[in-house]
Amino acid sequence: MEDNKLLEKLFQNYLEVLNDDEYYDVTIEVGNDPYVKIFRAHKVILHYRSTFLRRILSTNKKKNDETLIHIKLPNILPEIFQIILRYIYNGRISLKEYDTSDIIKILVAESELGLQELITYLQSFLIETKANWIEQNLNLIYQTIFKNDSFLELQKFCTNLITKKPNKIFKSLNSSTPERLLISLIQSDNLQMDEIQVWKHLLEWGLAQNPELPSDPLNFSKEDFNTLKNSLQNCIPFIRLYNLSSDEFSNEILPYKKILPKELYKDLLKYYLNSNNQAIKKSKPRMTIKQINIDSKIITLQHAGLILKWIDKLEITDEIEVEYKFKLLLRGSCDGFEPVKFHKICDNQYNTITIVKVKGSNEILGGYNPVAWESRKYSGICDEAFSTTKDSFIFSFRDSDNIESFILSRVKNEKYAILNLYNFGPTFSSDLFLSLESGACINSSYEKNIRESDYEFSVEEYEVFQITK
Repeated sequence: MEDNKLLEKLFQNYLEVLNDDEYYDVTIEVGNDPYVKIFRAHKVILHYRSTFLRRILSTNKKKNDETLIHIKLPNILPEIFQIILRYIYNGRISLKEYDTSDIIKILVAESELGLQELITYLQSFLIETKANWIEQNLNLIYQTIFKNDSFLELQKFCTNLITKKPNKIFKSLNSSTPERLLISLIQSDNLQMDEIQVWKHLLEWGLAQNPELPSDPLNFSKEDFNTLKNSLQNCIPFIRLYNLSSDEFSNEILPYKKILPKELYKDLLKYYLNSNNQAIKKSKPRMTIKQINIDSKIITLQHAGLILKWIDKLEITDEIEVEYKFKLLLRGSCDGFEPVKFHKICDNQYNTITIVKVKGSNEILGGYNPVAWESRKYSGICDEAFSTTKDSFIFSFRDSDNIESFILSRVKNEKYAILNLYNFGPTFSSDLFLSLESGACINSSYEKNIRESDYEFSVEEYEVFQITK
């Protein structure tokens, strides 16, 4: 407690230094006419707090006549710089006081001033507390964050958001949407949308760029086709035109054939005129998972689609042929983490997926049990406590934001695939087991360990779904 009081006094003293009228040795001119403001500051503090200002100060040494060092920062708004300058002096910033748009401006200004620790903090704050705002203002934030490699976490978050909610994002596209954002959408392998819909949205964007064009290609002149072609020439190569059906190609692509590169059009025509070609996909398929609807706080549709492919023993590039439903049976934060609660809800339920969020990390663990869970009461672990199945598996995603960071481990000792003790939660032998709000992964009955460590982990959240067709 005393330490906190001392720190409070230190913070207050540094703000008093900032407001000092006598000992400052730097003036900073911020903004452009007519919105310009002069701030007083101290070289020694700026030198150690900002890499950008340190470089400027090193080339603007104070002269022998004691002339003040004068710095100009025309690209930063005065009200934004005032917030940052206070942070430079006392290491504090209360983000609840500011609108999200102002926080974005602060973030951009920080990147110019080289305040990396604050850039990292603000990105985390925006992702954790302003996800809805980011989604609703994706055009604005995209144009901001992709100009600078300092915002890698926000870039990653936005890219993931785009692939999870493409319909909503595509519907928000307009004439001001940058081409770079559109290209990042349509080139994603994980874009959860039919290819023909991607094509239609691309056309809508192209027409929005050229509002003078007719809406029906039948009314296009040669010049109209050339205009649209010029607008879309950088985007069309990313459309996977070989993944369409013959009807889609005939009805949706042919009317716009004049905007396609000549060689591409010739190849497409040969491909779709020969029925033997339809079994050969010349374009890499996307991970489309339109058949899935899942209410999860842990995994996305991408994760769910991949898990279903593991259940059906498909390749990653294969398409899911049937419609699946994920029925939420249990959620730890709502129903509790006690084993007795798990067995009360999930016993006698077949074809279940258990999903676990590891506390303090982005790690996800899980397992598939095709047979029914049971509550068997034995004094210890014995053969009678196990259920046999050859189709169960366990898995992990080291990083929940990276769909490719998975480990899949199928059962190798079928007799010991599932453990059904009443005092344990969902348990896949010793390879993945839960007890209250903790668990562990010790390799025994499955092909490989899904975690790098055998040590116990804490459970932040877990869910159990029943999968039906």
